[in-house]
Amino acid sequence: MTPISAAPAAEPSLLLPPPFTLVTVAEPTAVHAEACRRARAEDAAGTLVYAASEALIAVAVVLAPAEPLAQARRAFLIGMGALADALGSHAPPDKPLGLDWADTLRFDGARLGGGRLAPPEGCPEEAVPDWLVFSAMLIAAKRHAGDPGHTPGSTSLEEEAFPPGIGPALAESFAQYLMKGLSVLEEDGFQAAGTRYLAYLTPLPEARAALDETGDALVTSARGLSRLSLREALAAPAWLDPATGAPRL
Repeated sequence: MTPISAAPAAEPSLLLPPPFTLVTVAEPTAVHAEACRRARAEDAAGTLVYAASEALIAVAVVLAPAEPLAQARRAFLIGMGALADALGSHAPPDKPLGLDWADTLRFDGARLGGGRLAPPEGCPEEAVPDWLVFSAMLIAAKRHAGDPGHTPGSTSLEEEAFPPGIGPALAESFAQYLMKGLSVLEEDGFQAAGTRYLAYLTPLPEARAALDETGDALVTSARGLSRLSLREALAAPAWLDPATGAPRL
């Protein structure tokens, strides 16, 4: 599954790999919906939608799957691995970066944002989707939320000493790591491509995790083997506040 060329960029302010075409919007909370809207057009694959504000950074990319949805959904894990790699490449040193199954990104133990995946509505598991949209959103700053002590479960790029105006650099790095992950998926298979996601996954204490060929997590612990369904995990993003359309604070 790889992005393919789309129409010329509206506002080419990011340096993206050639397969991607940039679209910018005003509000980060509109990025996911805008990518899904554009995905329905012919030759939309490869469109990357980006927005940043004082409080949020969001990016979404339209993909062209070549497998039934039951397998194509694994692209979400490639996207999350790319997101974590991009963040890690710009992060201050000595602070842990991890992923909670399946969609939540944490920095230094606190929730920083997450990702989600959208196929066409009503697409059967056994059908090849016309498109998929992977999107991600990060908390850039929480000043609007008041004292950070009131929202201890979350953090922000600002609180974690990321450089101001890091949004474009993060989006560019994400696109590069996503291309790399999709290339590994195509050339070496899912088990090789999924290792980046597993490198960041934080399973239960004293547990080991692996991914099966559908993208489900297989967790081995003292209690035995358990399966975590990727399909079920993506049904409702754990990190997203449905009232605001932004990460939960």
